[in-house]
Amino acid sequence: MRPIGALIPLEDAAGIIDAAIKPIERKETLPLDDALGRVLASDITAAHSAPPFDRSTMDGYAVISEDLGGSGTPTALSVVEDIFAGSAAKNKLGRGQAMQIATGAPIPGGADTVVMVEDTKRAGSVVEIYRYPSKGDNITRMASDIREGEILLKAGSILDPAKIGMLASQGLAEVSVYVKPIVAIMPTGEEIVPLGKHLTGAQIYDINSHTLASVVRLNGGVPLVLPITGDEMKSLNASLEKALASDFAVISGGTSVGEKDFLMDLLESAGDVRFHGVKLKPGKPTAFAVVKGKPVLGMPGYPTSCLMNAYLLLAPALRKMSRLGSVKNRAISAILGEAVHGATGRVIFLPVRLKEGKAYSAFKDSGAITSAGRADGYIVIPPDTELPAGESVEITPF
Repeated sequence: MRPIGALIPLEDAAGIIDAAIKPIERKETLPLDDALGRVLASDITAAHSAPPFDRSTMDGYAVISEDLGGSGTPTALSVVEDIFAGSAAKNKLGRGQAMQIATGAPIPGGADTVVMVEDTKRAGSVVEIYRYPSKGDNITRMASDIREGEILLKAGSILDPAKIGMLASQGLAEVSVYVKPIVAIMPTGEEIVPLGKHLTGAQIYDINSHTLASVVRLNGGVPLVLPITGDEMKSLNASLEKALASDFAVISGGTSVGEKDFLMDLLESAGDVRFHGVKLKPGKPTAFAVVKGKPVLGMPGYPTSCLMNAYLLLAPALRKMSRLGSVKNRAISAILGEAVHGATGRVIFLPVRLKEGKAYSAFKDSGAITSAGRADGYIVIPPDTELPAGESVEITPF
């Protein structure tokens, strides 16, 4: 066995990974309706103003404000035309006239105000107006939303439903976005088997490939799960070669100090190991290397350790690579329902569950996936620290 070297703080580990990660440069063109959540790869300049004409914001009557009488005095106007959405007036509005107009329809020439239908009474070709708006009311002016030639969206914008709508306003059927990074997930271990296979002897199902793939998808990447590799140097090397064809490689298991944990030997011979061992619990035996220019993150085999480190180290790296940016602070405040203890020299990221407004530890051990699966989030406990019951804490949701 070879012991893990000097442990480094989590902040240093995150910084080392961040320094090695480069945002994806490849681009692709997608149909607009397939681009939700993607990152825009080029500036979009407005080719059309929006709205493209002055339009009514109400169903009512287009009028000339000077034709309206004094307050409390009904005004009778001659209705000369009806304007529906999708059609324009055939004539210009004259003095003493009104045109019935639908919401969204173009304002006719000569009109400067729209009276809401609720403030009118019509009899045949005459409309009486009982309540007078101010000049210009109920009209949206041409280009008041978007002006032709302006930068509509900058490269790097994340396309949410509203931004999709902005692009649709320009008639864009497709859009250029950055490609999602491909993340190879390399499960290792003689004891793990694929889902659906009958377990025998000391075998267990492969959990980490599925939790890691989920973290990858949630943070802008496309997971590529490789076949399970046994604890043998030749097969590990062959699997690593396949993983290096992707943008990022994540290896599950083999980073500890057992007799068959050969991964560190492989990484040291193939590339540059930047660290091995982090001052955190769970997840101490975590490693990071750069091999043939590709980032390689070695994760603990225990499911909770692997998943927690995926949240803490993999997700931020992927968000930088995929150009999604940092996740906004989602922490929620709660009161501890029980005392919790720190670890000697290591930060603890403790899964907790909420019950009646109080937080309780959900941690069993690093190998228990329910430690995270039945938790609502996690709290951070500094090294050598005890937090008493009743202490206010910040919970980061999973």
